[in-house]
Formats: sequence, structure tokens, C-alpha cells
Amino acid sequence: MASGYGLHGGVGRCFPFWQDMLACYVMNTNSGSDEGKWKCAPQHDDYYECLHHKKELAKAKAIQSAYIRRAKTDPDFASGARPEGETDVKSLGLLGSK
Repeated sequence: MASGYGLHGGVGRCFPFWQDMLACYVMNTNSGSDEGKWKCAPQHDDYYECLHHKKELAKAKAIQSAYIRRAKTDPDFASGARPEGETDVKSLGLLGSK
């Protein structure tokens, strides 16, 4: 919802995105025509992403599949040996056990 109140009071996490989207609609549309609402697609996408995290989840799944693919093909990687400067992606919290 776009009430502006978060779960524990205060501003909700997506309310600023809602305000941006609403401001765009107000500026680009009028009562007689909705022709300018296509200009608000980036704001709509940001608000939708804040609510549902679709892009974030897709990116996490891509990282997880690349990690699993590399672990299967590279014996040094699977054993835990890392080249200098390379960090362990498991520390990001994206690779949970399934």
C-alpha cells in the first residue's frame, strides 16, 4: 500500500518511490488525457522493484547458478582455493542451502 506508514511506524520503505511515481503522473497527465503517463515508466519500474524485488531475485539466481557451474567445472574453485583478491561470494548471503 502507499499509505506512507511502514510496518513499525514511520515511512515505509517503498513510499519514496510511490511519491516519485505519483509526482510524475501528476506532472505528465491531465484530466482529459493520459498520453504522458508512458514518461513515468522508469518510476513505475522502480516502485514495482521495491515492492516485489524481481530483478534482485533474478540477479541472485544468476549469481548462484554461475557459482554452482564454476564449482562443478573448476576443481581448484571447489576445493576452496581462491586467486589473490577474489572474495567468497557465500559471504553475500545469496547462496543458501536448498
